[in-house]
Amino acid sequence: MKFIDEKILDYSIEKSNAPSETCDQLEDFTRQNVDMSQMLVGKLEASLLGFLIKSHGMKSVLEIGTFTGYSALSMAEVLPEDGKIISLDIDAVNAKIAKDFWNKSPHGSKITQIIGPALNSLETMEDKFDLVFIDADKENYLAYLKACLGKLEKNGMIILDNVLWSGRVLDLNDNTSSTVGIREVNDFVENSKDLYGTLLPIRDGIFLVQKV
Repeated sequence: MKFIDEKILDYSIEKSNAPSETCDQLEDFTRQNVDMSQMLVGKLEASLLGFLIKSHGMKSVLEIGTFTGYSALSMAEVLPEDGKIISLDIDAVNAKIAKDFWNKSPHGSKITQIIGPALNSLETMEDKFDLVFIDADKENYLAYLKACLGKLEKNGMIILDNVLWSGRVLDLNDNTSSTVGIREVNDFVENSKDLYGTLLPIRDGIFLVQKV
């Protein structure tokens, strides 16, 4: 399901600040060589992430779901020199692709990669973050959200990607684990008195969440 006309989307991308040429090369490589390349966040979403990081003066980012490293690199590019990103993923093959491209960028040194189940990594992590970007297996979205709420700095933000799931969240006959997982986290944010959330129909849906 496409939520916006392609010409409008292209125009929006053209007028927005975009990630670097290295990110473009990583995007091209992923689309040509990696299965499920549609999981890339894309230029417009990367621009939005960069805007939020810059406008809020963020310095620390936790990413759950590295894929081939596009989103992490695009965020690293707008972080200050002392900024940091910790990116969690379970796929060592795609993680190597990410590392190879990060090494081509002067901003790649800001990124630390941890391979293993994210919930296990979160249990032992004591860091606090200005931004948490969740873009991993949808079945665990609610568990990721709950695990990260205590890891936010004051005024920190959590962003959940793919929360419209190509419109399948509206199909009550779709009870696949991924769709159910996304519905659960969307409903949790909506019904929580401790959270303020705004769901944006950008790309496949982005939920911006802060603690009240």
